Amino acid sequence: MFYYVLKYVLLGPFLRMAFRPRIEGLEHVPEDGAAIVAGNHLSFSDHFLMPAILKRRITFLAKAEYFTGPGLKGRLTAAFFHSVGQIPVDRSGKQAGQAALHEGLGVLSKGELLGIYPEGTRSHDGRLYKGKVGVAAMALKGRVPVIPCAMIGTFEAQPPGKRLPSPRRITIRFGEPLDFSRYEGMEDERAILRAATDEIMYAILRLSDQEYVDEYAAVVKAEEAAAKKKQGRKLPRLPLN
Repeated sequence: MFYYVLKYVLLGPFLRMAFRPRIEGLEHVPEDGAAIVAGNHLSFSDHFLMPAILKRRITFLAKAEYFTGPGLKGRLTAAFFHSVGQIPVDRSGKQAGQAALHEGLGVLSKGELLGIYPEGTRSHDGRLYKGKVGVAAMALKGRVPVIPCAMIGTFEAQPPGKRLPSPRRITIRFGEPLDFSRYEGMEDERAILRAATDEIMYAILRLSDQEYVDEYAAVVKAEEAAAKKKQGRKLPRLPLN
C-alpha cells in the first residue's frame, strides 16, 4: 500500500511537477503479464521517475548497499526501498549473478514487471556502457519480452555525487518489445546470451542516442580511479619555505 501512497500522493506528484516528464512509447509496455523493462542508468533519480510514470507497478533489483547503510540515514533508506518493493541483490562474490537471476525470475513468475539496468551500475560520464548478460538470461529463462527504455536528461538533473536533483524537463522513451523466443532452449549458451544482451543494448542506444562504450562501466570506473590515484602520487612535492 505504501508504494501506491508514494506514487500517487507523496512522491509521484512532486516528480511530475519538478521534471515534467515527456513520455514516449508507453504503449509498448504491456498492460498485464510478465516483462522486463531494461534501461540505461544515468542518475539516482531513475529509480523513482520510471515507477512514477508507469501505470503498472515495477520492481527493480537494487544493490544491497541501499539496504545496509549505517546510522539513521541508512535505516531510512533501507526502509524506503523495502516499502516500495525493491529487492536487494549482493553484487559481490561469485554467486552474485545467480542470486540476481533467482530474484528476477521470482518476480517474473508472478506475472509482474521487472526493471533492470543491464550496465550494472550508473554511468559516471553520461555514456552507455556494455551490458551484462544477466538481463538476457532472465528474458530467456523466464520466456518474457524485453522492453528497452531510455532515460534522457536525468544525468544533467542529478549527475553522480549530486545529492538533490535540479528541476528540469526529462524524457522517458520506451521501444518496441524484443522477442527472444527464437533462442528457446539455448539460455545456457554464453554466445547466445551475449548476442541477446547486445541486441538489448543497441535498442537502448537507438532510443537514448548516447555515445556507446564497448566496455563494462565498473571496469572503466576502476581504471579511471586507479589512474587518478597514480597521478596523485606522481605530483612533485613543493619545497617548504
